[in-house]
Amino acid sequence: MKKILATIFVMIALSSCEIDRDPFGSMKSETIDNDIEGSIDGLLNGMYGQLKAWSDPMHRLGEYAGDNMMIRGSSTDAFYEFISFARTPNNGRLSTFWDSGYKAIAQASNIINKVQLGKSPELDSKLGECFFVRGMMYFYLVRAFGRPYYQNPETNLGVPIVNGTPDDVINATFPDRATVKATYEQVISDLKKAEELINVNKGPIFASKEAAQALLSRVYLYMSGTYTSPNQTYAQLAVDYATKVIGGGTRYSLLPRTDFMKYNTFTPENNRETIFAIKRVASEFSGEDHYYGIGGMYSNIGGMGWGEMYASAKYINLLNETGRNDWRPDKYKIVDARAAFIEPTYSKTTAGAFTEVFRFIKDDAGNTLNYAQLTISRNGNVITCVEGVSPNQVVYTLTPVDATQEIYSINYKDGKTYTGVIDYFISLNRAYPQFYIVKASREGENSQLHSPVISRLAEVYLNRAEAYAKLQNYGGALSDLNEIRRRSIVNGGYGSLTAANAGDLIDKERQLELAYQAERSFDVFRNGKSLSRPYPGPQNQMGEIPATDFRVTYYIPQTAINSYPGKLTQNPTN
Repeated sequence: MKKILATIFVMIALSSCEIDRDPFGSMKSETIDNDIEGSIDGLLNGMYGQLKAWSDPMHRLGEYAGDNMMIRGSSTDAFYEFISFARTPNNGRLSTFWDSGYKAIAQASNIINKVQLGKSPELDSKLGECFFVRGMMYFYLVRAFGRPYYQNPETNLGVPIVNGTPDDVINATFPDRATVKATYEQVISDLKKAEELINVNKGPIFASKEAAQALLSRVYLYMSGTYTSPNQTYAQLAVDYATKVIGGGTRYSLLPRTDFMKYNTFTPENNRETIFAIKRVASEFSGEDHYYGIGGMYSNIGGMGWGEMYASAKYINLLNETGRNDWRPDKYKIVDARAAFIEPTYSKTTAGAFTEVFRFIKDDAGNTLNYAQLTISRNGNVITCVEGVSPNQVVYTLTPVDATQEIYSINYKDGKTYTGVIDYFISLNRAYPQFYIVKASREGENSQLHSPVISRLAEVYLNRAEAYAKLQNYGGALSDLNEIRRRSIVNGGYGSLTAANAGDLIDKERQLELAYQAERSFDVFRNGKSLSRPYPGPQNQMGEIPATDFRVTYYIPQTAINSYPGKLTQNPTN
């Protein structure tokens, strides 16, 4: 049985004979064999086509395991395991991530193995695209299934290195997982080869020399250790590759603030900040399929989307740290440009009016945090709010904290004092106000269309800032950090950066800037920090997941183990 499954695995997952096009279609093997050079564009289309299915679970396993979002309640969908950290090997979304990743690796490898290097600059450039995709796949796979690099990369397991379809499919035997170190070496080798070979930049939906350099800056950053125990050799390499992109000409530039606040609406081809993105098009989402796009869980737009995941209170508090972002339609004021990607669903009465409420987070029984939205009344300068109904109604008088921003405190019935804001009532899903996230929606149209971003220039600046800090070049780190911070917060740059505060400030800016791009959980753990989520939602609010926890890595999908032609070692289960 295992031999049958292995044969199916090889033929489906590693075959170059069935090539996904944009995103469907196939090419006959004899056509490929008889004219490999004439077939290469079709083969490349198939390789890029694999990234479409891969990009969905890539986003979910990266973002849902962080602390930028919350969900309205538990779910039977496999992605809930990403949120709850209830790791199991039987997860269909993980299987798609693994299978699509290795299909892309196989198709890239088969092109590399069939086309001779040095025939022409044009062919070499296309081969470079294959090296980029293969290196990128190995990187995303090893960061999901392998432990953070600073934790014994010489012995911890990464992922299998399988570069192409074997000639004898029936009797194929593949190697077990390579170490984390060996996997990263494969990643770097591929990306450097891509950098060397690619000589044409076809735009941000294709691999490019700059895309390879941007990803190398992140790869070396992942290898650069923690702030307290940095690997300065790798930190310097992260600086070097980031500098190649930042100083490489005028092809890429940071969007000005007003345009950045609409970043999600631009197609990758029309966005000068995007270096590489996985292109999705509307025809791939027919009818209600928009519900199932990445943005569909974060919002409902134009009647499309589940709208069951919202910005976490932790993330909202970060956005409000330098001043309140006011989303009320008649008082709209964005202090931090990143707040433009959040859209509360304000509810109106039957008369068409908004209801003023005092919203705060309270500590319910059992150390459970929940939102409260209490209707307010104004009598001159005195503002009160009510909870419950007569005869058990409780009236509270609000105490100004910052009346200009309508921030107040309340002495609540549990004896605790809570701080909150006067706002309009936000409609609830179960017990939670709907702070919609639209950063993964509205690309070129009013829907859930979104092309997942892999690299953009702002991240490269932040990569270099962190690497500079690990090199104790705090002046260089501050300059890069403020390049991003001042774009979002007018006059919001930091005055100084030191060994004492650099790690916290840089990580905070990465969280603010790269939210909803599938980076957060990996950023926390690779720097040896713990993930905590003390905010309303069904997640473990009081728990903490250290970087050494076994749940930091995902299990290898059981379907992959069952069909693998060879030994495939599972990750530890405790």
